[in-house]
Amino acid sequence: MSSAAHSPATGLQGREAFPHRHLLGIEGLQPWEILFLLDEAEQWVALNRETAKHDDRLSGLTLINAFFENSTRTLLSFEIAGKRLGADVVNMTVAASSVKKGETLIDTAITLNAMRADMLVIRHDASGAVQLIADKVDCPVLNAGDGRHEHPTQALLDALTIRRRKGRIAGLTVAICGDVLHSRVARSNILTLTALGADVRVVGPPTLLPAAVERMGVTRFTDFDKGLDGADVVMMLRLQRERMSGGFVPSLREYHAFYGLTPERLAHAAPDALVMHPGPMNRGVEIASVVADDLDRSAIPEQVEMGVAVRMACLDVLTRGRRGIAGW
Repeated sequence: MSSAAHSPATGLQGREAFPHRHLLGIEGLQPWEILFLLDEAEQWVALNRETAKHDDRLSGLTLINAFFENSTRTLLSFEIAGKRLGADVVNMTVAASSVKKGETLIDTAITLNAMRADMLVIRHDASGAVQLIADKVDCPVLNAGDGRHEHPTQALLDALTIRRRKGRIAGLTVAICGDVLHSRVARSNILTLTALGADVRVVGPPTLLPAAVERMGVTRFTDFDKGLDGADVVMMLRLQRERMSGGFVPSLREYHAFYGLTPERLAHAAPDALVMHPGPMNRGVEIASVVADDLDRSAIPEQVEMGVAVRMACLDVLTRGRRGIAGW
């Protein structure tokens, strides 16, 4: 599906289309700004499917991926995105950095800034840490996930996947299921999808749904089957046991029995419902392998593909001012 089919109605160009220096979250973005990033990503989907996957527009710029929290998909995706755009990419290994020697986050930010990076991609286990770094540096900062706060590029790639597979986002019913309480992915997706006109449900056990989550414009369900009823998109979330202190679920087996996505459970959704998962998956816990690997229903591999394109778009857009692009 071409990007021309999804041009924002405002017709804004240049800095007016995306006036933000950083991308720290979806909160605060206007719908047309979200759509602008999705449209920008379309060209990179096409490039990434070519044999020669390279563009030199970031040649001479330095991208530092500073991941203070473990990652596979997101880190690799940003590294590939930067390299395909011609940037010099440096992955900061926090386990071997001065952070482990007691250096404060602010001192680390000052150090990175002194190295004259042109773009920083930050992942951290503390909510607000990326904002703290952004306030101390001169270059654009992109949030690759901070605590329970936000993960904006994951929400953008999910939105792009839905739009390409369904042709639209407005008017769709999207069920976000599982550990919503601990999920920055859920928060960013709720903000993105509601802004673009989707009917969003959150589905899970009471212990894993945030208090007053309805204030975000979603409908709350604790009955999994009712939450899936007629849904166009079923987005499963990983149980984030590393963020849990205490007994949020009785056992993994019982969780799967009540909230695991199986073919029988998926039958409650729309016949052509799309199945999604941000990864990594706990097979046999929140999702059955037969569902995750269903080539007709599962968009999980496509989500990974869209991740590279979305991150290329974000790196391109956020560095246009530094590259002297007219209008930025």
